[in-house]
Amino acid sequence: MADHPSDFLPPEDDPAYRVFIDSLSYLPPEEVQIVRKAYLFSEEAHRGQLRLSGEPYITHPLAVAGAIAEWQMDVEGVVAALLHDVMEDTSVGKGEIAERFGKPVADLVDGLSKLDKIEFQSQEDAQAENFRKMLMAMASDLRVVLIKLADRHHNLQTMAAVRVEKRRRIARETLEIYAPIANRLGLNKLFSELQDLSFQLIYPMRARVLGRALNAARGNRRELLSRILAGIKGKLRAANIDAQVFGREKSLYSIYRKMLDKRLSFSQVLDVYGFRVVVNDVPTTYLALGALHALYKPVPGKFKDYIAIAKPNGYQSLHTTLIGPHGTPFELQIRTEAMDNVAQEGIASHWLYKDSESFGADLQKKTTNWFHSLLDLQNATGNSSEFIEHVKVDLFPHEIYVFTPKGKIIPLPRGATVVDLAYAVHTDIGNQAVMGRVNFNMVPLATELTNGDRVEIVTAADAHPLAEWLNHVKTGRARSKIRHYLKTAQDDESTALGEKMLGQELRALGVAASEVPVSRWKSVLRDSGNKLIKEVYTDIGLGFRLAGVVARRLLTLDDSSPTAGTPASSLVIRGSEGMAVQFAPCCQPIPGDPIIGSIWKGKGLVIHTHDCPAIRKARSAKPTKWIDVEWEPERDRLFSVRVQVVVQNTLGALGRIATEISSSGTNIVNVNMDDRQPGLYTTLNFTVQVADRTSLARLMRSLRRIPEVVRIARAQGLPA
Repeated sequence: MADHPSDFLPPEDDPAYRVFIDSLSYLPPEEVQIVRKAYLFSEEAHRGQLRLSGEPYITHPLAVAGAIAEWQMDVEGVVAALLHDVMEDTSVGKGEIAERFGKPVADLVDGLSKLDKIEFQSQEDAQAENFRKMLMAMASDLRVVLIKLADRHHNLQTMAAVRVEKRRRIARETLEIYAPIANRLGLNKLFSELQDLSFQLIYPMRARVLGRALNAARGNRRELLSRILAGIKGKLRAANIDAQVFGREKSLYSIYRKMLDKRLSFSQVLDVYGFRVVVNDVPTTYLALGALHALYKPVPGKFKDYIAIAKPNGYQSLHTTLIGPHGTPFELQIRTEAMDNVAQEGIASHWLYKDSESFGADLQKKTTNWFHSLLDLQNATGNSSEFIEHVKVDLFPHEIYVFTPKGKIIPLPRGATVVDLAYAVHTDIGNQAVMGRVNFNMVPLATELTNGDRVEIVTAADAHPLAEWLNHVKTGRARSKIRHYLKTAQDDESTALGEKMLGQELRALGVAASEVPVSRWKSVLRDSGNKLIKEVYTDIGLGFRLAGVVARRLLTLDDSSPTAGTPASSLVIRGSEGMAVQFAPCCQPIPGDPIIGSIWKGKGLVIHTHDCPAIRKARSAKPTKWIDVEWEPERDRLFSVRVQVVVQNTLGALGRIATEISSSGTNIVNVNMDDRQPGLYTTLNFTVQVADRTSLARLMRSLRRIPEVVRIARAQGLPA
């Protein structure tokens, strides 16, 4: 597309274009000329394309660029906004954009383009992968997210011609992802507008009814609000405090959410209106707070100091709720002008307000760190859908602040636990956490934290994450790190188990594993599609390949060939192999029990006792699926086993039995009582941890000596 004279003859008769060019007065004339060229390039690329409303397509990128210009973004950002759809919707490629407008602009446009040319299994996968790519681009250049949010904002404003289902889907996606991102970046004005527009698209009738109620309330309360406003201004003047005072109104969606969450009617939502006081410096904010608390009584527990402890998105302000005339509560916000700039425009204040440059630079650093933490989530996550769920968790507003022993403040979502904090500090701290010390008291890792807690993480070098931690963590970072560790650990354990199983099969065929030629391994790898021998071992350990089949192929034997060499030996296990070896809950095998194993796809080796009633049919139906297993003499763990005790229904029987178990050095994991048939006898079900069958027999003998014990036996079958 070569330059021609029309490149430099913009359509001055278009009012929208003239307004847009006039808004670029903050740019030097030579940069405005670059923007003009970018407009013409975009207009020519999109020529002939129409939006569903029937308007020329160029009206959309022009509107997005206009929003970007309101933030006074640099020329590269404005040009990228004008070109943000050309790679996606036209034949223009990244190379052509780079040649005409430079590589930074091309990278911005590429980060904003969707992945339409890739095949995905579902719409959800496509959405997740698009979002993943956008986050990667955001982490390298924050202008990407601002252009994307402006793009989404204009799309929501112009959805009248879009079919209802698509309209609602896009609006829900905005509420779940894009509005929270705007909030996380401190773009409060845009955040509220995205929420309200989405609310109106998803629930148009509810939005109309609520809007009418709000207009009516505004009229009814006009005189009262004027009195409060005059009172605030008068009190500040009397205290010689120079301040600007503004009335503010809650957004439709925030009112709707409050009604929904607290099950209130509109008339019960009293703090629909509030006031904002803007002063010159930080000390004056506290002076203004004292003066206004003397004018109107504050509501206890409703004061929040976001100046001393800023929100993660950089927001700073004092918040208090006061009781005005006639008992009407209203919210008051007090902040400096620089804080107000950041509160309204967030990360965009970096470009928009030169006097708040230090605020903007600090916020930009925090935001970049946040995006990089999302990339850490991506690296630890198995798939795009799982990744986007983790991101949604982290986009919820942070509501509590806790302190480390060194005084560092860490924000967490409400309901977060000691584990969440451990991973927020460092991945290694999370992986090795064993306890928490909250306000100098030892607590379990599942303990929920509250605002202002002082928390120390107690670690141990041999500790590791447990799968049950996933039941009580709240942050996406903690959840993804735990899953990543468990998956890696399972793969490592499965690799070791698979190597052992293959070695056993090779010995049964009369060959040592070390004697298998490299050429045979290359042949097996080529046929299997694996790249490494380790991957074959892992597949065997996870049950995706049969060790016998792989052994025969390594020796170029037919799968039906009779076994040569020594008879197959039993597979020796320690019981501490981790997730690669699982003990069946139906029979709970312990060392000393005759055992047998079966490989299940994705689970690894599952161990049963030989006489387990749950596997009788399976063993006879598929005998080749089962392998003989035996215990290694040296073991280093305890095993859970269920013991059923029938006792006389007398006072204190449970306590005497529990005391006897504990005094024998045995740990009680769980105890419950079967009271379905009350009478002379009660059945107690204990789950205890023992080293082997001998220690279990010793425990049962000691329990039989208790007078109240009528019968004792090891339980069989799954627990009720």
